[in-house]
Amino acid sequence: MAVPFRRTSKTKKRMRRTHLKKEVGALTTCPKCGATLRPHRACTKCGYYKGEEVIQVEEKNND
Repeated sequence: MAVPFRRTSKTKKRMRRTHLKKEVGALTTCPKCGATLRPHRACTKCGYYKGEEVIQVEEKNND
């Protein structure tokens, strides 16, 4: 089994790991209702995708 000859310094280790960070996923807004959603997906608030209703969404009554 291979063993490192020298210890990796903090700087070298951190330089190598600079690309291993989390990124925020892409988000778009629904043109019909303005809700935030992931691209290329039907809106869960109004049920529309590309101007067509593809899901029937029931509205909540706050009585």
